[in-house]
Amino acid sequence: MKSFKVLAAVLALGLVAAAPMLNAQQKKGGQPTPEQRIERIEQAVGSLTADQKSKITAIYAKSAEKMQGVAKEDRKEKMGAMMQETNKEVRAVLTPDQQKKFDAMPAAGAGGGGGKRKKDQ
Repeated sequence: MKSFKVLAAVLALGLVAAAPMLNAQQKKGGQPTPEQRIERIEQAVGSLTADQKSKITAIYAKSAEKMQGVAKEDRKEKMGAMMQETNKEVRAVLTPDQQKKFDAMPAAGAGGGGGKRKKDQ
């Protein structure tokens, strides 16, 4: 019985210690992970194929890499154009039906939404 209590205490302590690391993994710099973005897209447009997910993940990874190459003081100025380019690339991976639904998705941003995204063809 005593070993069970010790085990339970160790597990609880481990969960408490791991929670901040899990949260940091989910949101790096306040941005959703590519997986979270793909999940959001799937909720809006329907299921994505494995190939689409792979391509979209690569697009978001490339976008994050580009953003890190921009000086912090220039990010605000350049972020809009970079996000439009990323959305254009993601849109190109989708089927025409999925593109319509993607275009209708609320734009991500402060407050989590507001307005429809601009269609860049």
